[in-house]
Amino acid sequence: MGIPVIDFSKIVGKERADTLAEIDRCCEEWGFFQLINHGISEELLERVKKVATECYKLEREQGFKNSKPVQLLNDLVEKKSDEKIENVDWEDVFLLSDENDNEWPSKTLGFKETMKEYRAELKKLGHKVMEIMDENLGLPKGYIKNAFDGGIDNAAFFGTKVSHYPPCPFPEKVNALRPHTDAGGVVLLFQDDEVKGLQMLKDGVWIDVQPLKNAIVINTGDQIEVLSNGRYKSIWHRVVPQTDGQRRSIASFYNPSLKATIQPAVEKKVEDATKYPKFIFGDYMSVYLEQKFQAKEPRFQAVEAI
Repeated sequence: MGIPVIDFSKIVGKERADTLAEIDRCCEEWGFFQLINHGISEELLERVKKVATECYKLEREQGFKNSKPVQLLNDLVEKKSDEKIENVDWEDVFLLSDENDNEWPSKTLGFKETMKEYRAELKKLGHKVMEIMDENLGLPKGYIKNAFDGGIDNAAFFGTKVSHYPPCPFPEKVNALRPHTDAGGVVLLFQDDEVKGLQMLKDGVWIDVQPLKNAIVINTGDQIEVLSNGRYKSIWHRVVPQTDGQRRSIASFYNPSLKATIQPAVEKKVEDATKYPKFIFGDYMSVYLEQKFQAKEPRFQAVEAI
């Protein structure tokens, strides 16, 4: 068992209505789904895998070997302790955005050009996914994008987190990535084809987000939950360390501008009692950064009080 897979090419043509309904069901019942035939070329995706893997080996691996999680784990093992490391993740990670492109890795041949091309394609896919959410929620086309822009065209933040999860000799003693929901809007993830590890929480059970070659995993963040007035929930997920295989994960976040005002845009479904406040996204992020790995409901209460 894994998460649902949707053939995105069927959004055009006679199966459009069925595909829209399927995406709506995935957003309501899962908060996670995989897109195949999404329009991003296999050739580009293969290049992305290549440069990301080469970048880790050339520019990141040595740093991870000397990192805090490795040191803490080594200390625990040396002491023969039964404890688990709770406050760090077994992850090497860096961020790519338009705002920090002078800090992107520079030693890996083709990295910058490939990732710029990939981010441009993925951003277009993000727009399409948000327009489908608009349609399914009965909102005007472009509503979610405009809400995220906060009234200034293209002001929304689009960041790409490049992560590697190296093999861990004692996976029971550490988290690869602690359980959390995503703060922002729509997440578009290009995960490893072969090495599993990502799990989502559904009905109290952790379910593998199964590796599927060159698929893009979509998951909804906290801001989509607010805009949809709880119809689409942000979902708890985590990464579990693996003893063998290096897991690559490239997650792109389509988030509101820090100045954008976020509030429910549709009527509440009767059975859901959660009340979502109106707030500035930057205020929400301040709360989130302190409470990322804790329950999300108090975040909404805290931001309402600001």
